[in-house]
Amino acid sequence: MLIKYYQLFLTVHVGTVVVSICLFLMRGIWMMQGSNLLKQRWVRIVPHVNDSLLLLSAVGLMVIIGQYPLRNDWLTAKILLLLLYILFGFFAINHGQSRQWRIISGAIALAIFAYIVIVAITHNPFPLTAGKLFGS
Repeated sequence: MLIKYYQLFLTVHVGTVVVSICLFLMRGIWMMQGSNLLKQRWVRIVPHVNDSLLLLSAVGLMVIIGQYPLRNDWLTAKILLLLLYILFGFFAINHGQSRQWRIISGAIALAIFAYIVIVAITHNPFPLTAGKLFGS
C-alpha cells in the first residue's frame, strides 16, 4: 500500500541530499573566505530544516522498502557514515580549531558524503571492493 508513495519519498530524499551538499559547500566556501554571511539567520536555520526533511524521507523510504539498519548492512553503513559526515562537517563549519583543520575536516566530510552516495546507489557497504562498484 505504501509503495505508491515510493517515488515521492525518493524524489524528496534525493532532492534534499542535493540541497544539503550544496548548502555544505556554500558554507564551506564562506568559512574559507572568513565571510560574515555564515552569521545570517537563514544560514543557521535552512540546513537544519532541509536535513530534517532528508531524515524523514529516509525513514519513509526504509518503511516503504522494508529495509532497516542493523538488519540490512548497507543501511547500517549509511547510518555510521552519516554520523562521521556530521562529525567532520561540524568541525569543518563551526568548531575546527584552525582554518587548516576546518579545511581538512571539510575535505574528509566531502569524501564521506561521496561514499554514502555510492553505498546508497549500490546497496553495498563496501562498493569499492574489486568488481563491486560496476557490477562486475
